[in-house]
Amino acid sequence: MKIAIISDIHGNMEAFEQVSADIEKSRVDAVISLGDHIGYGPEPERVVTRIHQDKITAVQGNHELALIEPDYLAWFNRAARKSLNITRKLLTSRSIDFIKTLKRFYTAYGCRFVHGFPPDSVLTYLFQLPDEAKILALKKLTEKRCFIGHTHTLDFLSIGRQGFNCGQLKEGLNKLDNRRKYIISAGSVGQPRDVNNKAKYLIWDASEDTVELRQVAYDIAAVVEKMMAAGLPQEHARRLW
Repeated sequence: MKIAIISDIHGNMEAFEQVSADIEKSRVDAVISLGDHIGYGPEPERVVTRIHQDKITAVQGNHELALIEPDYLAWFNRAARKSLNITRKLLTSRSIDFIKTLKRFYTAYGCRFVHGFPPDSVLTYLFQLPDEAKILALKKLTEKRCFIGHTHTLDFLSIGRQGFNCGQLKEGLNKLDNRRKYIISAGSVGQPRDVNNKAKYLIWDASEDTVELRQVAYDIAAVVEKMMAAGLPQEHARRLW
């Protein structure tokens, strides 16, 4: 069983299309999206429509939460609030209705999928937590594997008889230890923040217990042009490079 895990597309259809094409070549059994399909990027409607049409299992991110519950806009900085207000105008009522159906987490294949941090937070960042909180979360996990988004980086935590460990995924194949529990951050399709501007996603082989980090190039200049045309914040466009 091979599962493609995507996260933080952020309205970047150029990146999403290239990642989708790469996933098709990989012959996976399912695709799961960890939220933040919208925000920052210029084509949220196309992204949400594709998620819905392709029947991709998706969970709620903090940008979806703020879209459907505006009180959460105060959690964002000025530029992100501006981006979300523009994003709302770019979405059809049908897409907003679909976003309202997204749950905070999903469990399948002996694994948990959540945007921020387990068990069900869409707001908590991995880097915000002290090691004690991370260890406690790993111990409390019912599932042996948990995939998260939100940070746009490629980190992992694990715990077992040899204690607590953390690190970063390497490009290519990463072998997991079936005696340990893991929380793994899936990076970002639409706005990576790991000093490499390629779109990132993971393929988890549940049978072999491996995680493959895939990196896909896309036309960044085309996305930046669309962002400027939509009046989106320049700082979000600059981050793509």
